[in-house]
Amino acid sequence: MQIGIPRETLPGETRVAAIPDTVKKLIQAGHQVRVERAAGLAARYRDSDYESAGATLVDAAQALGAELVLKVRRPDAAELAQMAPQGILLGMLDPFDLDGLRPLAEAGLTAFALEAAPRTTRAQSLDVLSSQSNLAGYKAVLLATQYYGRIFPMMMTAAGTLKAARVVVLGAGVAGLQAIATARRLGAVVEASDVRPAAREQVESLGGKFIDVPYETDEEREIAQGTGGYARPMPAAWMARQAALVAERCKQADIVITTALIPGRPAPVLIQPDTVDAMKPGAVIVDMAVERGGNCPLSVAGQVVDHNGVTLVGLTNLPALLATDASALYARNLLDFLKLIIDAEGRYALPADDDIIQACLVCQGGQLLRSA
Repeated sequence: MQIGIPRETLPGETRVAAIPDTVKKLIQAGHQVRVERAAGLAARYRDSDYESAGATLVDAAQALGAELVLKVRRPDAAELAQMAPQGILLGMLDPFDLDGLRPLAEAGLTAFALEAAPRTTRAQSLDVLSSQSNLAGYKAVLLATQYYGRIFPMMMTAAGTLKAARVVVLGAGVAGLQAIATARRLGAVVEASDVRPAAREQVESLGGKFIDVPYETDEEREIAQGTGGYARPMPAAWMARQAALVAERCKQADIVITTALIPGRPAPVLIQPDTVDAMKPGAVIVDMAVERGGNCPLSVAGQVVDHNGVTLVGLTNLPALLATDASALYARNLLDFLKLIIDAEGRYALPADDDIIQACLVCQGGQLLRSA
């Protein structure tokens, strides 16, 4: 197949959908790979490295006009205008944004949104959310160290003892667990909260303390199990009890990292403004859900703000701040996905009964396959 790798045009997006190593594997499989000039420079991959791997350097129109296009983010109108009718697109396409998906269908594309892959063992190697969230959780802790005016570990010196930082992580999914592990490695005392009871064991295995909110009804316990590895909205009564407990922990914390997201819904509010008002001067909140409205109403997307001495970090797209590694993991995710839609002869072949394909396929032949 003819595969195109365009340069990402979304402001702040530094990742690239293929790295020289994955390009080399595509070439070895018999494909022709077109890489737009400078596509990988922001991620520290040089044009000469792609050429050495066997790719052809081209302009944007030639990369986007390929039979199969690999992207990080959904193409905008200008990019869509350059894509081939009946072309195939792989990327992180925001599968719950129907208004954003319609132009892809109208352009006649067959498009796969990899974020929609099921959380199953078979899909682990192509799980883009996990690969990128893992790095985001790590980076969130490093951002906290940058804006926190003290050190993380306890330190005993001749001038006195410095106490360890107290870190609270809200949401113990992939990003949250990596944040816990990173904060612990830096010497912090860590507590974490999650609606799913299964998260307790994972939190404690990393050295964190689980903030336990008891379930009062069977309904609460059932909802807390989640669906497909994702959290579900909890009943109002449970949320109120969690909010009260989390508020007390946050008031005592030096660092709070929020990671709670529910697919297709605005981010749940976990930290109320009055809780922020009661936090210590110098405390830091890193709101990883800020692109979906934020877990704290005071967070501002793309900004770092000070609220009465508390720093709220609302920087978006944290994986793009680690573009080299984020691109490498993402490119390998795409490579594994391609094995599902390309047959042994190197031709596009769409299996009819594959659960991963059915979950990720968002439009085909001018038809939008997702619904509200």
